[in-house]
Amino acid sequence: MKGCGAGWSPEQVIDACAARGFGGVVFWRREIGGRAQQIGDRVRASDMQVVGLCRTPYLTGRDAGSDDEVKASIDMAAALGAPVLTIVTGGTEPGTTGVLESQKRLAERLSILAPYAGQRGVKLALEPLNPMFGGNRTCIFTVADALAVCDMVGLDHLGVAVDVYHVWWDRLLSESLRRAEGRILGFHLCDWLEDTTDMLLDRGMMGHGVADLKTLRGLVEGAGYEGFCEVEIFSEKWWSTEPEEVLDLIVERFRKVC
Repeated sequence: MKGCGAGWSPEQVIDACAARGFGGVVFWRREIGGRAQQIGDRVRASDMQVVGLCRTPYLTGRDAGSDDEVKASIDMAAALGAPVLTIVTGGTEPGTTGVLESQKRLAERLSILAPYAGQRGVKLALEPLNPMFGGNRTCIFTVADALAVCDMVGLDHLGVAVDVYHVWWDRLLSESLRRAEGRILGFHLCDWLEDTTDMLLDRGMMGHGVADLKTLRGLVEGAGYEGFCEVEIFSEKWWSTEPEEVLDLIVERFRKVC
């Protein structure tokens, strides 16, 4: 489970997930603060794994973070014991149009920062976002885009995170995932609601929308992914629901529709 929208502490999330037999947890940096090792130890003591950490500061666009800020997020992942740190790239570079120049800038920054991540034992996962987030949040929109940047950088510990919400619509996804074999570092589950009301905070619970979840999971696993399925639901509705009820529903929906 990602996020702490209901206001739970990391310890409450860990205990509730462990009680339901979850295999692992992904955290966001804002939840960790200066307690990365302590929280990671708590997860492992609960017979779960720290699956990953979200996310680096932006690497492109007007709100891009500095190298030191990005390295600090890598250090946090390492202290937490997270094998994967997700990257949401940031938007288009100031003074440019389209996305190619921004993608080149992204590759340049990754060529500097990814070796540091490798030294710290952390893999970096580029997460393409739905095109509606273009401009201010991302300069990659498809798995193919993410792979193109990976190819520019050419480092083994750089790969792709596949999020249902962002890629379910891509009719070329199966082809891209075949080319991503060995480079898929994360798979995020939720659903796309037919009548979504907010592009960021109205994701659907699995099975409540129109994404073909079983097919998508099959494509990802068919490309060699053997990691966890991560449930990531940004939703005012679900964040305002009793957290234990949400966790129970996640288990039910995962077993039935994923």
